[in-house]
Amino acid sequence: MFSRSKALALAGLAASVLAAPCDIYASGGTPCVAAHSTTRALFSAYNGRLYQVTRASDNSVTDINTLSAGGVANAASQDSFCSGTSCTISIIYDQTTRANHLTRAPGGGAAAGSDNLAVANAAPIHLNGQKVYGVFIPPGTGYRNDRTNGIATGDAAQGMYAVLDGTHFNGGCCFDYGNAETNNDDNGNGHMEAIYFGNSRVWGTGAGNGPWIMADLENGLFSDSVLRNNPNVPTITNRFVTAVVKGQPNNFALKGGNAQSGGLSTFFNGPRSASGYNPMKKEGAIILGIGGDNSRSAQGTFYEGVMTSGFPSDATENAVQANIVAARYTT
Repeated sequence: MFSRSKALALAGLAASVLAAPCDIYASGGTPCVAAHSTTRALFSAYNGRLYQVTRASDNSVTDINTLSAGGVANAASQDSFCSGTSCTISIIYDQTTRANHLTRAPGGGAAAGSDNLAVANAAPIHLNGQKVYGVFIPPGTGYRNDRTNGIATGDAAQGMYAVLDGTHFNGGCCFDYGNAETNNDDNGNGHMEAIYFGNSRVWGTGAGNGPWIMADLENGLFSDSVLRNNPNVPTITNRFVTAVVKGQPNNFALKGGNAQSGGLSTFFNGPRSASGYNPMKKEGAIILGIGGDNSRSAQGTFYEGVMTSGFPSDATENAVQANIVAARYTT
């Protein structure tokens, strides 16, 4: 017979699987202020636009919606619309009510001119057996929103996660998702707080040859409290990766795991010891696939991710990871 404690634990796990990531964050007191995905709804009640595609043949656009409330993307509608030509992803919609949508990144201090848009069918995968598409980002491609609503600024606490392709990376700067400058320039230490994924060796590093999950805090990719090697940050070998970065005054943490099975591991949780990072000076823009100054030599593939208000608990993030695993990302 199950004990009462085991029964409650199983009930809690079942609830976390049925709830979507942003429902779980809200229950933990750290609600989503941005939620982006081309693969599925990140709220259990969300039944609407996930992303927009633009057709090369005539520049027509269409929105790709969920198949049902809390469901996966209607990839068949994209295939039909783009049949006989090619399409790019022109908007990644924010599923929160804050309208923090991502569009083509403009030029910045590191690279002038607008970035490329992702080819819409370049990253086909399956969720629970249904075909969907990720955002395949080669060098030169990037998305941004410089006029956001509710994203952390200054030293305010925030959390974020992203599900990424663990096999698509390089050492360029910088494949990021998260908080960046609002003027597309490098404004100095502590003006960013974003997830980085790749094997750049210019700043911090982890064990082995990479790729690694690190925090881009501007003027440095951090695997530790200062810019150095942290052997506790492992080389990633999973096809699908859950990457987590969260920060609060004088503290940030790095976590990660296999998006197909198991839980999350904490690679670093400690103070902001490097000069210029305490207090932080976050500005609240959102970037995907690029650095804060539009540095765009990196590559990667993005499937889903959120940003929160407040510093999420480990219990909340563990429940989110359980939900990601239950979504059954496969090739």
